[in-house]
Amino acid sequence: MKAETLLAELDRLRKDTPKDNTDLEHLTLHHVFCFLSYKMTEFKQYVEAENKKGTFKPYDEAEAEGKV
Repeated sequence: MKAETLLAELDRLRKDTPKDNTDLEHLTLHHVFCFLSYKMTEFKQYVEAENKKGTFKPYDEAEAEGKV
């Protein structure tokens, strides 16, 4: 798994919500996306550490089998 893949999915989710500054879901997705974008180096380090723990192994295996 790459940090860019997760960030792209978060951006997709963010864009799927209506731009409503009174909606907590929109505010959450937008600000988490912005924060992670600004802290990309740290996010990459986090994702790499999680990769080493095997956190994303089930997803990677499902992707390799064409299930996702």
